[in-house]
Order: sequence, then C-alpha cells, then structure tokens
Amino acid sequence: MSDKSFLVAGLGNIGSGYEGTRHNIGFIILDAWAQASNIQFNTVRYGDMAELSVKGRRFHLLKPSTYMNLSGNAVRYWMNELEIPQENLIVVCDDINLPFGTVRMRLGGSSGGHNGLGNIEELLQSRDYARIRVGVGHDFGEGGQISFVLGGFFPEQLLQLPAIAEKVRGGIQTWALAGAQKAMTELNTRQNPVETTTNQ
Repeated sequence: MSDKSFLVAGLGNIGSGYEGTRHNIGFIILDAWAQASNIQFNTVRYGDMAELSVKGRRFHLLKPSTYMNLSGNAVRYWMNELEIPQENLIVVCDDINLPFGTVRMRLGGSSGGHNGLGNIEELLQSRDYARIRVGVGHDFGEGGQISFVLGGFFPEQLLQLPAIAEKVRGGIQTWALAGAQKAMTELNTRQNPVETTTNQ
C-alpha cells in the first residue's frame, strides 16, 4: 500500500442505544464526512469502512464495531490489512476534559483515561500515533461521567456538530496533504468552532 494511504478511525460504540451520544463523536464526524463526500460505509471485518481520495491521498474511514474498549482490535487489523504505516493513522475521539466543540490534535501522548485510546495503545504497543480529541464538555456531577458520555448532546450543541465535523475533516486532510505541524496549527486554535458559528 502506498504511503499516500491513511487510516482514519473514528471511535464509538455500535448499536441504536449509543447512536448520537457524546462518546460516539468519532462516528458522528466520520458519518458527516461520508455524507459530505457522497460515499457509503460498507460492513467489513471489525467495523464499517468508507473510502475516498482527495488530491492523490487515499482515506480509509473506519468505524470499529468492537465497542470502545476494544477499538484497538479493529485499528490494528486494518493497519495490517491495508499496510498502513503507524504515522498514517489518526484516531478521532471524545474528550470530557475539553469544553464542548474544542478540537485538539496531538501526535502522541497518554490515553488520558480514554478506554478506546488505551486499547489502541496497548495493541499497537505504542503511543506514537496521531489523535484528534473533540471536546464534549463536563457538565456532570460526581459519579455522573458514564451517564454523561453515554447521553445525547444538548439541542443547542446539535446545531454546532456540522461545523465541528467540518473543522475536523479539514484538519485531517491538511495533515495528510501538508503535514502534521500545519494541521495542528489549524486545529489547535483557542477559538471555539461553536463560537465561530454562533457569531456568523
């Protein structure tokens, strides 16, 4: 496989009970990308996958069907199957430590307690892969974390999801076309995409 091929893994949980929840922001963003690009996901081993090309780069969009805690099984399998080098892997997931709509890209680092990232790290035996964390906020009291991440977005937040998804999609394409540093400069701005959309 060419070094111009990239695996984009959006994390989430399968099943109607998890659809549209905060923990599924990775699925939501890849679904928006596929819809904007007029492509369809097909069921494959360990998940659903869609493929598209942009300016000579091939993107494989993966939504693992292994449930969040075992996301590494799908990511490792498809990296091997498609011969995707680790530097061409990027993972999109939720982050309760970031305000809603804030986007942060990093090339490595700890899982930060995120079970999906932790499993990927464990199976790849490495922390050195790109990840984009999308803030879902932390509007919950003591002991309310699980209910919060497995709950749906507030109505006003739902209106902002398309802008957030578009920002992430643009950042991933910049990463593949122009490099990680430019993508991080583009994505890791202090300005919240929610504020941008609201003020327009």
